[in-house]
Amino acid sequence: MYDFAPFIDSYTSYLNAHFSPFWAGLISMVSLGVALLLFYAVLGLYLVYAERKVCAQMQNRMGPNRVGPMGLFQTIADLIKLLLKELIYIRNADSFLFNIAPFIVIVASIMAIGSIPFARGLQAVDLNIGVLYILAISSMGVIGVLIAGWASNSKYSVIGAMRSGAQVISYELSVGLALLCAITFAGSMQLSEIIASQQDGWWIFKGHIPAFVAFVIYLIAGTAETNRGPFDLAEAESELTAGFHTEYSGIKFAFFFLAEYMNMFVIAALATTLFLGGWLPFHLYNFTAFNTVMDYIPPVFWFFGKTAFVIYVMMWFKWTFPRLRIDQLLALEWKYLLPISLLNLLLISFLTLMQWHF
Repeated sequence: MYDFAPFIDSYTSYLNAHFSPFWAGLISMVSLGVALLLFYAVLGLYLVYAERKVCAQMQNRMGPNRVGPMGLFQTIADLIKLLLKELIYIRNADSFLFNIAPFIVIVASIMAIGSIPFARGLQAVDLNIGVLYILAISSMGVIGVLIAGWASNSKYSVIGAMRSGAQVISYELSVGLALLCAITFAGSMQLSEIIASQQDGWWIFKGHIPAFVAFVIYLIAGTAETNRGPFDLAEAESELTAGFHTEYSGIKFAFFFLAEYMNMFVIAALATTLFLGGWLPFHLYNFTAFNTVMDYIPPVFWFFGKTAFVIYVMMWFKWTFPRLRIDQLLALEWKYLLPISLLNLLLISFLTLMQWHF
């Protein structure tokens, strides 16, 4: 019912009719880039607001409540403050690498968002290896973290960067294996095809218990990959001040801060796409009237509603569980999550081969 493809096609046709192919392509890419940047900025600001409200709710307090109604503009005020703060020059730091590291981190998350389908036809690019692309691009963020820690010429930053590198590289194995489970069910790495394979039911339901196990492992490993609590050893305030971004201030610190929340959105959006049907509505078998009502809800609302639920669960993790030690964190991955993921993938491959899923 809701398809954005005709609108995109009409916009492309208008550009091709009024401009030369070069200028039409350039205007199309620039408008797409501006839309992505605006989406990135607005969503990042209000994910910070949401986290502060969720944290306040779990600690039985108000949270932001002064700037704007219910504190809605508090994060905008914080952004203005960060923009006006002085950028402190770090003596003996590698200035080129120190300055470029925040941009590497934030560009990686922006590029990952470009391939996520928000609705039918509402996607920057639909790659036939979409899952592999997101895994590869999001993995580049850790390069920026390692560069930031090394270039800062600070022992706190170096230790934080080393922890982050070990953590991200370790937990990416479980993330990749959990995504392989959904790919095995769907038979494709193209995100639009994976969503299409869930027309008759989301994989978390029709994939039996192994699909749910893969979803839980993905959530745990994805939370660890974004350096969020209880896996925030890279930024452990009680030990490392602020970890790899200790020496950063002003807008450069804001880049790291914003990238963390947008990486959390990418993890949640990918979970929604692969396990929760993406933008597809919730249907019940043979309940035609109920299913018809669900179809009238725009797919964008479905997508962001499911993603918001996953993000809430990730925030719930952070404000419920105590921080793990670095040895506990790595033991959880190598001794438990990775073996379970491998066995689960073998089981899902067998179920798919025998066609025993719903």
